[in-house]
Amino acid sequence: MDDLDRNIVALLSQDARTSIAVLARRLKVARSTLQARLERLETSGAIAGYTLRLGDAARLGRIRATVLLVIEQRSQPAILSRLKSMPQVERIHTASGRIDLLVQIVSGSTAELDETLDRIGAIDGIRSQESLIHLTTKLDRAL
Repeated sequence: MDDLDRNIVALLSQDARTSIAVLARRLKVARSTLQARLERLETSGAIAGYTLRLGDAARLGRIRATVLLVIEQRSQPAILSRLKSMPQVERIHTASGRIDLLVQIVSGSTAELDETLDRIGAIDGIRSQESLIHLTTKLDRAL
């Protein structure tokens, strides 16, 4: 990615609905150049899609938590399969260090959160789990 590509991604990350004409004008390039760059970024996988990010008003009433899992290594495929089947699981990251998996979950109530944590803890191959409930977001730069 060159500077133009990075600028395109930066502008789209602020507002993915920005039209090609407006983007081209802001970046001072021809619309055809911008369109070709967008197609290349999409084809290469640098841009995986265009989506929306929920604002604070839409997130109210949703409880988020991160679950830190220590697992038996040979159990990882089966554990991942079970976690992926749970609608409350938003993201799963592998990690280095004492934790093997970081699982981000969301629920509509503390009761649902508790039930989800119990279901995760009951998966064969999980040695231990620790949950961290998200209170407030102080910074979110995720694209």
